[in-house]
Amino acid sequence: MAMEVEKMGKAAAAERHITSDELAKHNQPSDLWISIQGKVYDVTDWLRSHPGGDIPLLSLAGQDVTDSFVAYHPPSAWRHLDRFLIGRLSDYRVSDVSKDYRRLVAEFTKLGLFERKGHVTALTLFFTCLLFIVSVYGVLFSSSPLVHLLSGGLMGFLWIQSGWIGHDSGHYRVMTSVWSTRFVQVLTGNCLAGISIAWWKRNHNAHHIAVNSLDFDPDLQHMPFFAVSSKLFNSITSYFYERKMNFDAVSRFLVSYQHWTFYPVMCVARINLFAQSVLLLLSKKKVPNRGQEIVGIMVFWVWYPFIVSFLPNWTERVAFILASFAVTGIQHIQFCLNHFSSSVYVGHPCGTDWFEKQTLGTLNIDCPPWMDWFHGGLQFQVEHHLFPRLPRCHLRKIAPFVKELCKKHNLQYSSATFWEANKLTVRTLRIAALQARQIGSPVPRNLVWEAVNTHG
Repeated sequence: MAMEVEKMGKAAAAERHITSDELAKHNQPSDLWISIQGKVYDVTDWLRSHPGGDIPLLSLAGQDVTDSFVAYHPPSAWRHLDRFLIGRLSDYRVSDVSKDYRRLVAEFTKLGLFERKGHVTALTLFFTCLLFIVSVYGVLFSSSPLVHLLSGGLMGFLWIQSGWIGHDSGHYRVMTSVWSTRFVQVLTGNCLAGISIAWWKRNHNAHHIAVNSLDFDPDLQHMPFFAVSSKLFNSITSYFYERKMNFDAVSRFLVSYQHWTFYPVMCVARINLFAQSVLLLLSKKKVPNRGQEIVGIMVFWVWYPFIVSFLPNWTERVAFILASFAVTGIQHIQFCLNHFSSSVYVGHPCGTDWFEKQTLGTLNIDCPPWMDWFHGGLQFQVEHHLFPRLPRCHLRKIAPFVKELCKKHNLQYSSATFWEANKLTVRTLRIAALQARQIGSPVPRNLVWEAVNTHG
């Protein structure tokens, strides 16, 4: 009897017609609807249980989210949708771009690309372990200050490689099972690098859904140190951090010199990641497996200071720490290169132009195949954003298909060499810096600044 009532309820829901205007009204945490392939779902009660966190659902609430759903969910996820079904979208339309994009996802699925992960994780884990052993050996069994400094640099490379594993595991199962993937996540992220994988997933999911939205994408919200656009001078509100990003006198001064301070700040940017991890774990926000996350972070803060303590004096200890931070700063720069110089906007991400926003907001890095290990998949940023579940070993293979689709629909497909991308990023920062200087009273300029900028 209960099953019959349930079937009748689903049948009634399937017959209910809902317009896009009505759908758009249900965009609050207490009343949240979404549409997928013309069907409307009430996911209000699912918000806190969503494995990807609440931010993706809140960012796209009241919209057609088909493309983002296809991008982030395996075929097995579709069978869970019926319990949320409340009706059908009466004015459902699919753009030609979305049709072609969904065909590509279907083709890659048929080819088994999402399931075949290659040996990338195993090789990266081996390389990470090797770096750890060599770095610790250099500290414990050498008396040379130069070796100690190099050991610090190797520790930085270790963090970079562990970061690529953490990045991959945030998008797909890098190991054969859920528990082994979770073990590798906590080991490489929390224990080895001191970064909460829960914080990383929360931050990174928000970034992917709202790439280059100045008020929704946390990867562009670096006030008061950096501003990639003069639009940030309006003190807009960050929906991720739930606070206003004030452009005050301090911010204006720091932003005015951001093209000079960019690389030095990146050398110590890891401090911010440590702080953000701790703040999330101590907050009242829902954090899956909070206990595991905290224990993993504590493991890092036991072994890393312990290793540093074996160095003979404070000069070498500080040098070791700075070397490890500076080298891993390369990875922080890599994250910035893919987006800082790309198109930005203010406002909610839109589900119906999701493909276009991903291509507009990302920049690929041209490199030969033998350098793929260095970039960790970020060299194919466009492909990664369009197919985030795809293991990075396949990104080079699918790049021609993405280029062809972009060309067909006259969409931007941006790429540059590593050095060109650095130039584009610094240029973007410099333009915003000069714009910041024109606001309010002039920023003091010394003779060195004037000499350097005389010829632009």
